[in-house]
Amino acid sequence: SLPGLLLLTSFLLHVEEGHASPTRLVCDNRLIQKYIVEAKDMEKKAGQCQALPTLSCPAVLPLVDFSLQQWKSKSNETKRQEILCDLAMLVGAVVEAQGQVTQECGAKHLSQLYRQANYFFLLLQTFSWEAGPWPPGCSLRTMEQTHVASIFLTYRQLVQGKLRFFFNDMAKHLCQ
Repeated sequence: SLPGLLLLTSFLLHVEEGHASPTRLVCDNRLIQKYIVEAKDMEKKAGQCQALPTLSCPAVLPLVDFSLQQWKSKSNETKRQEILCDLAMLVGAVVEAQGQVTQECGAKHLSQLYRQANYFFLLLQTFSWEAGPWPPGCSLRTMEQTHVASIFLTYRQLVQGKLRFFFNDMAKHLCQ
């Protein structure tokens, strides 16, 4: 299918731009820290764009907060699927916002956010422990937001939280 081919091409081009292999990303803690800094930087720069419009069609975003105690009790596969659901929803929100933001500064940062979130989405699909249908039934807690900045905030929180802890958990198994 054309969308699938575009996604694969986008992923391959992105990997060639210097993104890390899954094992290197998990085993080298400096890389996830780099992505956290990039997420913060994107959020800050997008916030500095002049006159970002209010979205006429609210973005549906995942609530990405979590209890560390509950998180630790989940299997790695459950964590992976939960993050995949969050990322799928986030990527969809970015695409919706891109259709509404015509201002150059905002459009540029949304495009960068799309590439980063989609990179993690594709990367996490390469990790799998349990055979089963995908996508899993995503029973996400969500919120609707009309401010573009909230999309960047959600991404930063996801990278700083669930994604960082997931990679830490993965490192215990992959990096010995």
